[in-house]
Amino acid sequence: QVQLVESGGGLVQTGGSLRLSCAASGRTFSRYDMGWFRRAPGKEREFVAAIRWRSGSVYYADSVKDRFTISRDNAKNTVYLQMNSLKPEDTAVYYCAADPLSTSGTYYAAWKYDYWGQGTQVTVSS
Repeated sequence: QVQLVESGGGLVQTGGSLRLSCAASGRTFSRYDMGWFRRAPGKEREFVAAIRWRSGSVYYADSVKDRFTISRDNAKNTVYLQMNSLKPEDTAVYYCAADPLSTSGTYYAAWKYDYWGQGTQVTVSS
């Protein structure tokens, strides 16, 4: 069982920055593929960013590319999402997700990830 706890959400003005953190349990965190997703009010959950453990490859949704950065600190069992140049349309509940088995599933597919955090609210005011 893997537990994920997000933090770092809050209220920020347009153009501002936030850094989300996701602390994971498990002794083999360094081998988890990790992802960030979000759900805006009235919309479906969507992929934001992902990082594969084996290659270190990172992936981003087009809507956040060049503004958001996913990274990880294996010593702290934590994955981060640095969010810059925030826009009102980034307002959502952000979730981190873990795939401890590093399945071959597509990185942007929610079904690839077996464990999810409770989410953290990000609100960007205009």
